[in-house]
Amino acid sequence: MSSLGLDNAIEALVNQKAQELETLLSSDVICYFGAISPSYVRLFRNFIEHVKANSSVKADRISIVLRTPGGVAETTERFVDILRHHYNEVYFVVPDMAMSAGTIWCMSGDKIYMDYASSLGPIDPQVMASDGSGFVPALGYLDKVEEITNKPSLTDADIVFLKSIDLAKLGWFEQARELSIDLLKTWLVTYKFKNWDRHRTNNPDTPVTEVEKQQRAQEIASMLSDNTHWHSHGRNIDIKRLKALRLEIEDYSKEDKLRMAIREYNDSLTAYADRMGMPLLLHHHSNGFI
Repeated sequence: MSSLGLDNAIEALVNQKAQELETLLSSDVICYFGAISPSYVRLFRNFIEHVKANSSVKADRISIVLRTPGGVAETTERFVDILRHHYNEVYFVVPDMAMSAGTIWCMSGDKIYMDYASSLGPIDPQVMASDGSGFVPALGYLDKVEEITNKPSLTDADIVFLKSIDLAKLGWFEQARELSIDLLKTWLVTYKFKNWDRHRTNNPDTPVTEVEKQQRAQEIASMLSDNTHWHSHGRNIDIKRLKALRLEIEDYSKEDKLRMAIREYNDSLTAYADRMGMPLLLHHHSNGFI
């Protein structure tokens, strides 16, 4: 089979699987594979407009099959604004991983679907490196500065490091951290917790107050942004750890039909994206690959 024929076969397969997922989730279904970068905002906006215009789904809902290493918190906010302009409900499906800003993005969803092999990551905003070579996690810089400044005495290497830091950029890192936490808290209360009306464990069947929702969101945001707890920007936080944070996750591990539909759609697309070396892949069955 020629390369073109193979690509056509893959596209036909993933279009079929996307439509199966649409039926199972009663929603439009797209994939987003790649970093969350400011350069993708216009492309994402146009893509979502096309999906909405060509939707045949009755429910005002979209499900995003997401695989991302993370990216920029401000871009995540713009993506959320775009999605919520067009859809009342947003679901996230994470078959593999959604790290850093991807985790923040998932917290803007009404539901998050994962299985036992899926993972989110600590929230750590990405900022441009001082040499312009790419994005780096901001909390790494902040943690290092805090570690050094808390020492009883400084070494010559510590002094050189501190002198090399641009204080304006350090302030920017702090702002990026606070923005990430604030977005996560706001979205959890607004979307994820919107139907959390009554307690299920502590004081069962008693009403949940707005203050309690905000407190729960603060607890989750604080833990997910605590690098000293996770020890690594790339740490995988699986469904058990997320549930231990008292975050509700839709576990499809034992839902055979849904699990197979998600994996067949996701695995075919990720194999294609990896083979083609694509930094970003968007897909909807009405629009093919972008």
